[in-house]
Amino acid sequence: MLSIIQAAGWPIWPLILCSVLALAFVIERFIQLKPARILSPRLVDDAIGVSRHAVPGPDIIDRLARHCAQGEVLAAGWRALHENPRCSPAEMRAAMQSAGRQVAHRLERYLPALATIASAAPLLGLLGTVVGMIEIFGSQAPSGALTGGNPAQLAHGISVALYNTAFGLIIAVPALIFWRYFRARVDGYVLALELAAERFARHLETLCPNAVAMAEAAP
Repeated sequence: MLSIIQAAGWPIWPLILCSVLALAFVIERFIQLKPARILSPRLVDDAIGVSRHAVPGPDIIDRLARHCAQGEVLAAGWRALHENPRCSPAEMRAAMQSAGRQVAHRLERYLPALATIASAAPLLGLLGTVVGMIEIFGSQAPSGALTGGNPAQLAHGISVALYNTAFGLIIAVPALIFWRYFRARVDGYVLALELAAERFARHLETLCPNAVAMAEAAP
């Protein structure tokens, strides 16, 4: 491996950095985008059951928010009603939408960087190819005949050109595949969160009058 890096010349180092970053982003996204961290199949039903007659206390709200990303969105609706019993349905939905945007932003973390690597790696490989071609032409004799030049420099220029082109493609293709995979996965999660939030919001709208009545009856 070291001999390949030496043969590829200095243009290979930016590509190696891109490969390390891409691998780190892929591993991090696999960990953070596990289904258990985002969604829970029974969470909406459980939350509706707990708040069927009234908004629960802060401890239960915080526990729901820490459960998963879906719980964070649902807890925003509870929190809006708990902090302001006179909260209108529109205000409650706005709080859940704000929490949903924050969750969606976290789900998309590092995806733009991964897409940038997928786009930049072939260009960096092309840069290495150009550098190798420059070395090839620099190895020629003043007369322009390749046979009169430096064979070692000629071979090195060819190695730089070919290795960097190959490395650029080797990095770009998996990065593009993983970016598209994670992009589709995030879109699916966001859709599931929107559907769950809409169902929970319809339930919480029935609690708004109860919350107002409880606030008016409080001493």
